[in-house]
Amino acid sequence: MSGDHPDPCAVNSLVETPGCSPVEGRVVWDPIHSIWNGGMLAGALVLGPLTVSPGAAAVFAITTGAGLLLGHSVGFHRRLIHGSFKCPLWLEHVLVWVGTAVGMSGPFWMIRTHDLRDWAQRQADCHDYLAHRRPMLIDAVWQMHCRLKLMHPPAFDLGRVGRDRFYRLLERTWMLQQVPIAAGLYLMGGWGFVVWGVCARVAASVSGHWFVGHLAHRRGPQSWLVEGAGVQAHDVPWAAIPTMGEAWHNNHHAFPGSARIGLYPGQSDWGYRFIRLLERLGLAWDVRTPETMGDRKVLVPAKP
Repeated sequence: MSGDHPDPCAVNSLVETPGCSPVEGRVVWDPIHSIWNGGMLAGALVLGPLTVSPGAAAVFAITTGAGLLLGHSVGFHRRLIHGSFKCPLWLEHVLVWVGTAVGMSGPFWMIRTHDLRDWAQRQADCHDYLAHRRPMLIDAVWQMHCRLKLMHPPAFDLGRVGRDRFYRLLERTWMLQQVPIAAGLYLMGGWGFVVWGVCARVAASVSGHWFVGHLAHRRGPQSWLVEGAGVQAHDVPWAAIPTMGEAWHNNHHAFPGSARIGLYPGQSDWGYRFIRLLERLGLAWDVRTPETMGDRKVLVPAKP
């Protein structure tokens, strides 16, 4: 069940069905996400230069950073998807709302997309879409404008997350969550704040998420290899700060249920620092780290 699985390395929401396979399938256009992602990028490119100001740039930096830290990294990835720490439900709702406001999609879509890729990359082979094997331009179009239709897909069980009425509302209205944000930004600073606080922020978050994900499965340092996995992960050190620690992707493949992703000296991990702050405030507990997860037998050290 998503977010509350007893196995810290499990793919939480995915249920393997007889004959399911991550290999055979076709990539098709995803009109909803394509039009949304393309529209936000077009708005940023066309209107951004006309409305830029120091205030608008500050709004972009603050809202993008806060969204990626509180929502995407801590709320969506480390809490909702992996259950790497526990917190009060009201706080989880706030963090997941922020994650939805990042503008990539709703919580159910994010969980299914993540868990399908996670499961597929652990198999001996998977479709190029799931492995980021195609050249960069093709992969960008595939990931931000298309979706994969597997011939024999697995099933999903979102558990208590799927039954949560607030998350069901967010799933139906994820695009509309930008409306109150845009209204507040307009009152604060006019259309420049809206363009940079909504269009540019969403475009940068979506494009950056794809770009780092593409590199993290193609090249870069490795500390660990996962035996039997057809796709191995790499770290993207330069992206550690803008991704709030998520760019230490090789570490994440090695210890997927860990709330701490930057594991070694010099590896910045603002997401984990925020979780530790919540822990000190009594708002987070049962925080998982590799030290508390036990040995994972499929791990072997990567050669230098």
